[in-house]
Amino acid sequence: MLSIFGNYNQKSSRRHFLTAGAMGLSGLSLVDLLKAEAAAGIQSSNKAVINIHLDGGPPQLDMFDLKPDAPVEIRGEFKPIATNIPGLQVGELLPKISQIADKCVFVRSLIGSAGAHDGFQCQSGFAAKDQSNIGGRPAFGSVLAKLQGATGDSAPAFVDIMQGRPQVRNSARPGFLGPTYTPFRPDISHLFTRELESGMKGELAKRGKAHAVQLNLVEGLTPDLLNDRTKLLASFDASRKSLDASGSMDALDRFTQQAVGIILSGKLANAIDLEKESPSTVAKYSFPINEPKRSTTSEDGNAGKKLLIARRMIEAGVRCVSVSFSDFDTHEGNFPRMKQLLPIVDNAIHALITDLEDRGMLNDVAIVVWGEFGRTPRIDPKSGGRHHWPEVTPALLAGGGFKGGQIIGATDHHGARVVARPVTFQDIFASLYKSLNINPLTTILDPNGRPQHLLDNGIPIRELF
Repeated sequence: MLSIFGNYNQKSSRRHFLTAGAMGLSGLSLVDLLKAEAAAGIQSSNKAVINIHLDGGPPQLDMFDLKPDAPVEIRGEFKPIATNIPGLQVGELLPKISQIADKCVFVRSLIGSAGAHDGFQCQSGFAAKDQSNIGGRPAFGSVLAKLQGATGDSAPAFVDIMQGRPQVRNSARPGFLGPTYTPFRPDISHLFTRELESGMKGELAKRGKAHAVQLNLVEGLTPDLLNDRTKLLASFDASRKSLDASGSMDALDRFTQQAVGIILSGKLANAIDLEKESPSTVAKYSFPINEPKRSTTSEDGNAGKKLLIARRMIEAGVRCVSVSFSDFDTHEGNFPRMKQLLPIVDNAIHALITDLEDRGMLNDVAIVVWGEFGRTPRIDPKSGGRHHWPEVTPALLAGGGFKGGQIIGATDHHGARVVARPVTFQDIFASLYKSLNINPLTTILDPNGRPQHLLDNGIPIRELF
């Protein structure tokens, strides 16, 4: 958690004065983050990425790859509907996405899931244990923080507002790049509340109090205080006087000043404060729940506002924002759950894409929507659920200069196996790197000084460009 109001004494360091535990459970300073970004020396355009994780594993046969001619135990309850692209169909619970299919790319042939119930592969392109001997692979946003930094001086490069499994299991981590490149994690738990999955409750309990799931934007720096510049400046002035008395004021070099600027500017706090957004725009991202019963571990109709926060973060200068929607782990009651969740996601993605387009940002902001794996074609006759299915994962891409209005790949008549144009997780990331003008063949140094490629074998998807 960022803290600028801790007690200061002569033995305290600048790192203690301005810490950023929310950017990692490391206590590394925001100043260090800014220095590292500057040392990378690669500033670029305003291009950015919003990475949307459908936590639990989304069902391909109920979203982008329906099989209406398959047996009922395969095709399920939902029917395909037409989109604004002739011959391109999506599931009936995605009517708003169907209206903007010309701006979307539907990947029906994503393969190579590690089968792990977290968000790490969707954050990095790698399995969680890859290169674990040197700290593991870094998340995509952490790589961007190193290579490009933020798009402005008043924001960190990488912000993670995922919840649930991806957060408990720390899916967006810096790996061998080190804690300097850990994402900034503001607390949004008070805005988007839902019950944590039972397994995650136990896992969180085992991790202990040191593993914080609810992380404050700034420890001791409430939104009210951020909005009250008089109190804020008075508090900072008290810290400044302590520094002067200790003779350590010189430590406030330009990176410290920049870090303080991030705090004082209030841009990140403002990005989360949706009262500063027009009511009509906030309403656009909201969705009323009509289903009488709601899965307690699933999102409610306000969840779409996460994407509004993501858009506002990008406008504030963030390079990459990771977001999640839960709970797609439908081992039972798949269809009632989808009736609740998919309209929320449908509305939110439509709102984000059209909002970015209206603001002239869509060509610069790449969007990816996916999960850790797909779900079984055959419905469990006892539970009415679909189970884990790593063989095929659905994905949607938009913005970023990608050519929309197309389907990539195909599966067999049951949606169980890819039969045309296989795409890997690393191919998706290679495409995202290319959209940011980063060569996917770029190398970065690991802690041993050895060059590591950003990806092992990812190739940009040619149809996108």
